[in-house]
Amino acid sequence: MQIQENVFIITGGASGLGAATARMIVENGGKVVLADVQVEAGEKLAGELGGKFVRCDVTSEADGRAVVEAALAMGKLSGLVNCAGVAPAVKTVGKDGPHPLEIFQRTVNINLVGTFNMSRLAADAMSRLDATADGERGVIINTASVAAFDGQIGQAAYASSKAAVAGLTLPMARDLSRNGIRVMTIAPGIFETPMLLGMPQEVQDALGRMVPFPPRLGKPNEYAHLAKTIIENVMLNGETIRLDGAIRMQPK
Repeated sequence: MQIQENVFIITGGASGLGAATARMIVENGGKVVLADVQVEAGEKLAGELGGKFVRCDVTSEADGRAVVEAALAMGKLSGLVNCAGVAPAVKTVGKDGPHPLEIFQRTVNINLVGTFNMSRLAADAMSRLDATADGERGVIINTASVAAFDGQIGQAAYASSKAAVAGLTLPMARDLSRNGIRVMTIAPGIFETPMLLGMPQEVQDALGRMVPFPPRLGKPNEYAHLAKTIIENVMLNGETIRLDGAIRMQPK
């Protein structure tokens, strides 16, 4: 799979890991459709990159179809990178009682159902396009988290939703093998996302020191670098890759 001249959808593309991936795609000659609920940031970045922004709730079928249609209008849709997600911190039973069910449901709906929704719609469109010499028609990269394996206190909703994304990887790759579409998942550790960068510097430094090596927060362009490798290496399929500097999260 080549990046140059091909079109890639990036959900959560207005900031963080998604924005870094969008920049990487354009720097390598590709075209991007940014799908996000952050309208101002998304439109600004799309304008900078010469791409297209579509306001998208990833749990909405109508929004997802609009994103895919925008991508097809730009050229050959060859990939989807799912970076949209939420990360609440709520204990199963806290000082105020049980975990609010609506928070758990919203987290699973965005992180898991949203990932599946965008993947199924993009895969359907890619399966109708001409294949490469290897028989490949597209690639889907989903985003899990090390919390899928080392969920901390307060991460019941987040960790379970990301574990489900990791569990989705192999069966989806097997489903789509006949269509020539690969499916991979990246499980980042502690990265410099907007949420983390909003924390005090001393907190950021303390989190970085938890990483064995390199002892710092991951950078969004390092996520994008791995995404590039996945796109270009046709043998990468059906697997979740931890991108975490060898960290194993403690309970809290």
